[in-house]
Amino acid sequence: YVAFTTIPGLTGVIITLALILMVTSSTKFIRRNYFEVFWYTHHLFLIYFAGLLIHGIAGLVRGQTEESMKEVPPHHCADYLTDKDKDCSHNCCKDPEFGSIPAESWKWVLAPVILYIFERILRVWRARQKVVVTKVVMHPARVLELQMQKKGFRMEVGQYIFVNCPTISLLEWHPFTLTSAPEEDFFSIHIRLAGDWTERLIDTFQQQMLEMPRIEVDGPFGTASEDVFQYEVAMLVGAGIGVTPFASILKSIWYKFQQADQTLKTKKIYFYWLCRDTGAFAWFNDVLASLEQKMQESGKADFLTYRLFLTGWDTCIANNVALRFDTAMDTLTGLRHKTIFGRPMWNNEFAAVAAAHPRSVVGVFLCGPGALAKSLQK
Repeated sequence: YVAFTTIPGLTGVIITLALILMVTSSTKFIRRNYFEVFWYTHHLFLIYFAGLLIHGIAGLVRGQTEESMKEVPPHHCADYLTDKDKDCSHNCCKDPEFGSIPAESWKWVLAPVILYIFERILRVWRARQKVVVTKVVMHPARVLELQMQKKGFRMEVGQYIFVNCPTISLLEWHPFTLTSAPEEDFFSIHIRLAGDWTERLIDTFQQQMLEMPRIEVDGPFGTASEDVFQYEVAMLVGAGIGVTPFASILKSIWYKFQQADQTLKTKKIYFYWLCRDTGAFAWFNDVLASLEQKMQESGKADFLTYRLFLTGWDTCIANNVALRFDTAMDTLTGLRHKTIFGRPMWNNEFAAVAAAHPRSVVGVFLCGPGALAKSLQK
């Protein structure tokens, strides 16, 4: 009766249901396979906070009144009240009076709500600023590259942005790591096919329409990858499309070499890229090849050591590589360093880096799955 006929009861049921829906739709399976369900269900937080604000209005929770507190103070009268005799004549034997406790949840919710509203207004304002798509590139393995320009846009290496395409969905915003360098006059992202939204976006740009679909951008936002230049030695580990923040870092290094930047603290970079199929290597090859050549010309060939690992292959690929094993360039990538079949032995890799740089603090940066993160952390 109380749960469904009173304001506290009804709001309690509503905010509990909203919380259950939000938590269950946040599971990895739902997020990965039914992102729209997660996205729209998560906006029930508006109902949750509204219910929380009015939950205590009816005063269902009652407390001793101020007058009663003076007449029957609990810390003096507790023993009398718990074991009260029928003939008790002490002042403490008087029954306490209770009244509704005023709602106070708004005090705790007000500050976060004001901050959230301010942040939403800021994001809407930033998102409405015009974004010009200057170039569209379709790479192998269905990876779409978008090069864009936006007035006043400033970035650092390894940062990410939120992207919205109103043609596909007005409300959905998806995060993508920036693959361009801060030194370039544009910013770029690489989008891999990984769900309904990305599939529709790639199809939209592939249809060669006369007018480009409108893109809205919010950001950039910071990540741990920004700290890479604080270390003398850095190990960068990317898995699949997780190479994107390191594309930005390596491009930025290329520009720093071109400009003979003396402030670059980093002396050595170890770059590991793990991919399941050969097509994934294709779109990043030109960056590595260009960087490789530039460092060779500037006498810093030992600055970057990169190792490419192919974790999925068939007999045909293995035989082809075996036949061309003696060639100077790698058969799969066309780079000087040969592609390694299988996964890295991280114990050996860490031991080798530690032995090569006994006096340096080595920064390890990963963009990839949780299982790989646990291996590196261990």
